[in-house]
Amino acid sequence: MKTSIVLYCRPGFEKECGAEIQEKAAWNEVYGYLELTKNQGLVYFHLNNPEEGDALMERMPLKRLIFARQWFLTLTERIELPDYNRVEAIIEALGSEWQYADLRMETPDTNDGKELSKFCRKLAVPLRQALRKNKILTEKGDKDGAVLHALFLSGKEVMLGYSLGHNTSSHVMGIPRLKFPSQSPSRSTLKLDEAFLYFIPKDEWETRLTSGMNAVDLGSAPGGWTYQLVRRGMMVTAVDNGPMADSIMETGQVKHRMMDGFKFVPAKQNVYWLVCDMVEKPQRVAWLMAQWLLKGYCKEAMFNLKLPMKGRYQEITKNLQSIKDLFAENNVKYELYAKHLYYDREEVTVHARLLSPVPQH
Repeated sequence: MKTSIVLYCRPGFEKECGAEIQEKAAWNEVYGYLELTKNQGLVYFHLNNPEEGDALMERMPLKRLIFARQWFLTLTERIELPDYNRVEAIIEALGSEWQYADLRMETPDTNDGKELSKFCRKLAVPLRQALRKNKILTEKGDKDGAVLHALFLSGKEVMLGYSLGHNTSSHVMGIPRLKFPSQSPSRSTLKLDEAFLYFIPKDEWETRLTSGMNAVDLGSAPGGWTYQLVRRGMMVTAVDNGPMADSIMETGQVKHRMMDGFKFVPAKQNVYWLVCDMVEKPQRVAWLMAQWLLKGYCKEAMFNLKLPMKGRYQEITKNLQSIKDLFAENNVKYELYAKHLYYDREEVTVHARLLSPVPQH
């Protein structure tokens, strides 16, 4: 049997997701070949040595993969399901030597997949009950155990696999379902909402995402990202030549500076958050964000880097490297993560902060 790592990504980004897992696995001296179908949002990395899959998923943080939302290591190849007794067929394929802490019923992120999700919801209840009865699923509340994934490719075909509880997405298929707030002036607001959820651990929100903080939004109009800062109780300087939505300005928490985001310098060094979703060349934005952090203009930055039509993985890697090089030149410790989030389209969201002060010369 082939053992593979299956990765979920945004449909249309299979090539980038594949290139990345192949490269990062090779750094860990794990090799394999790729199988992907365009616009399916799934990548199969078939391992040359099946024994290495577990160790790789233990060593390589999912958080370090830019294009993969979720992943699992296969336990079975594709299983043909009968019209009846599907639950029994799945239990039989699993055997009983392993135990899992949770079950994820998943489908590809496609229109066909959306149709399938109704079928999955129906099957989930009897399947969970049978897994518990057979002691394959442990009692609720076990956060660290392995997670069992059932990827339904159709109503008659499923693949089973597992991910490690401490190195997996907490969302089914790695997709948080966020509700668009009607008060927000633009849909881009969901990108920043998801970014805060993804990059900032919940137990640190009280110190890192709290009311009373000062924030700057570069390229802010009409205010989709500013809205997320305002609703968290922050005071915001919104910088853009374009107009801000009246609803945002009426909150009294926003000052609008009509100017180019590349020219704005904060008057005081009391800004905690810098956010930026400018439609600009990614290398320019990467450089600007690094400057803000190195000059002490802000403590943390959340920003989008737009992707080109071709060579997307190479371009984003190059832009992130340019930020790392600037940090290294200035001898600072830092945290830098990038993710192609669910609400992103042709861009990648990056979170950066310095963990040590810039040495004074």
